Amino acid sequence: MTATPSAAPGDAHEFVIVGGGLVGLSLGIATAEAGLDTLVVDREDPAVTLAESFDGRASAIAYGSQQILSGLGLWPKLAPAAAPILEIRVADDGAPLFLHYDHREVGDHPLGWIVENRHLRRALLARVKELRHLTHAAPQNVVGVERTPAGALVRLAGGHAIRARLVAAADGKSSPLREAAGIRTIEWTYPQTGIVTTVQHERPHRGVAIEHFLPAGPFAILPLTGNRSSLVWTERAALAPRILAMNASDFADELRRRFGDFLGAVEPVGPRWSYPLTFLHAESYAAERLALVGDAAHVIHPIAGQGLNLGLRDVAALAEVLIDARRLGLDIGDADVLHRYERWRRIDNWMLSAVTDGLNRLFSNAIPPVKLARDLGLAAVNQVPPLKRLFMRHAMGVVGDQPRLVRGEPL
Repeated sequence: MTATPSAAPGDAHEFVIVGGGLVGLSLGIATAEAGLDTLVVDREDPAVTLAESFDGRASAIAYGSQQILSGLGLWPKLAPAAAPILEIRVADDGAPLFLHYDHREVGDHPLGWIVENRHLRRALLARVKELRHLTHAAPQNVVGVERTPAGALVRLAGGHAIRARLVAAADGKSSPLREAAGIRTIEWTYPQTGIVTTVQHERPHRGVAIEHFLPAGPFAILPLTGNRSSLVWTERAALAPRILAMNASDFADELRRRFGDFLGAVEPVGPRWSYPLTFLHAESYAAERLALVGDAAHVIHPIAGQGLNLGLRDVAALAEVLIDARRLGLDIGDADVLHRYERWRRIDNWMLSAVTDGLNRLFSNAIPPVKLARDLGLAAVNQVPPLKRLFMRHAMGVVGDQPRLVRGEPL
């Protein structure tokens, strides 16, 4: 059920999620589908978020994340708009050595998919309407949350208040709920800006994703449906504004210089967006009656396209511990339940955060000895099949103790 913010003061839900982005709505769908009475409070108007001008990014959906989306009933709505990643090629500037991943080395399914965020939002909002245990209050703002050992009270703009057993903060990297709870973070801003646009090219990409490391940062070419690709162009923060200010012809020329001609003629076909690149990791994922998910808990460099995948694994893990607790008759907001979630997710999130940060620092320079060492490293991994398969499975999100949804099992 979808609702506008008309709930009367004193209304109650078992679980309230603050934030209706890709992770917040996914979490709401996961818990509501399993029978947990869930409210998602979303400050954005759905009509605005579905507009093509709202977000031009595309997301990499790892194989494990596709399993989650399938388990939530979302994949049939997404599949027509999803471009499979059949191969990944990692190259370092002009070096002849490279790393090549082929999906046939690990199974008969793609390594992942690329889906434009607007299609993800459309599928999520359509699925929300199909679930009777899910209420979506949008647009609506949370003005405060009171948390006590007995429960939580979520105060909405206009004076409404909602009682809950547990609140999840899915309210982004600047999470007001995290700050109000006094949870500290480790964070910094990279001297880089992400430029995102879509291009059309003459030849088919054949499902090949390319990560081309340049001194300013990675230049990723991600396959979309048709003869289109999404570009994630990492540029020096000081230079990015000049590139973004170029006229259409000059911007296209600058883009083609980095893109190359391996797919024939290339033409930008979408608007340009830019995003500052940051790192953030919360020192704790939980407080009294509060759990952090997605960007509220961790923000990583987009070098490997794993940000949303980490958030979806948060969703799968938190939903599983909450539903297991409820089936046992336990309080879903109990500290032991939240501790299980935090313990489960912290290692995976922290390790990938550290790896992406390290890779960006390693490859975003042109120091000759460092460049030689990393090129030899890429080539060495490429020549050791067991090691390469392990890296591929890590990128697919299927290594380690994964939640049931990641394993393709029902919640």
